[in-house]
Amino acid sequence: MADDIDRASEREEEALAQALREQARRAGLAGKTLADSAEVCQQAGCDEPIPLVRRQALPGCQLCVDCQARRERTKGRR
Repeated sequence: MADDIDRASEREEEALAQALREQARRAGLAGKTLADSAEVCQQAGCDEPIPLVRRQALPGCQLCVDCQARRERTKGRR
């Protein structure tokens, strides 16, 4: 029989999975697979390796965390 902690943990996992799916949808990555992700950042002049954990969390990603953050900050100023 599951106890309160087990149920809370399951709800947390479900919420995280939903949040990741929503992020992928907003980023236009829905339906992408790990194979669609770049292993190295595609931002001109960066060439930073993209960690496997990031590629698994956001299949289809093309930018490293720093370049993605810069892009999002720049987008917000427009």
